[in-house]
Amino acid sequence: MPHELWITGLFNRALAGPANALLNAIHFPAQDPRNPWSDWMVCEILVVLFVVIFFGMLRGHLSVDRPGKVQHTMELIYDFVNASAEEIVGHDGSKYVAFFGTIFLFILFMNLIGLIPGFDSPTMFPMVPLGMAVSTFIFYHSTGLRAHGGGYIKQFLGPMLLLAPVMLPIEIISHFARPLSLTVRLFANMFAGEEVYLTFVTLTKVLIPVIFIGLHLFVSFLQAYIFMLLAMVYVGGAVSHEH
Repeated sequence: MPHELWITGLFNRALAGPANALLNAIHFPAQDPRNPWSDWMVCEILVVLFVVIFFGMLRGHLSVDRPGKVQHTMELIYDFVNASAEEIVGHDGSKYVAFFGTIFLFILFMNLIGLIPGFDSPTMFPMVPLGMAVSTFIFYHSTGLRAHGGGYIKQFLGPMLLLAPVMLPIEIISHFARPLSLTVRLFANMFAGEEVYLTFVTLTKVLIPVIFIGLHLFVSFLQAYIFMLLAMVYVGGAVSHEH
């Protein structure tokens, strides 16, 4: 049996029944019914709970007259995401800030939880980046359909109808490669960063781990930003009338 986090062990002892019932209901039974919970599942659930509680508490303390430090930080993040969306997507970019901001913060928190002893970053397991990539794939195509209706298909046919038989398969392959690219980029970088960080924490005492904690923080922010940036590029291409 592979290494199991302590929190995953608690889930498997206390909640194995509900997990097996859910997996059987979707016709995807667990390989080991005694341990249906995986580390990435549990850590991702913890991040979701943290995000819900954090923003629920923040909403209750929002103030126009006396904003706190956390509110200032969140406002800076919002301004940054909004400015990036308007620059990349265009004048309609602000419509999609909620999605971009959610992608950025959710991936960031999943990246950072691995710095807490006893937890793993869910993004170092390929299933989680794949889920985020597929969600992005569905979202940008749905926004393209809403923006253009049936005319959205014209983006796949090339500049001239004569080129459509050639351009259509190329465009289809290109678009289906995007989820794979998003998945591999996030997974590979977080897996490598996590392994390097854990290796040096195990081998050294104080100074070197601090350096690699800083590196892990940088990679966590960078990969969350890159994922969000690519999502903006894809949405921008989907809703662009010029394209």
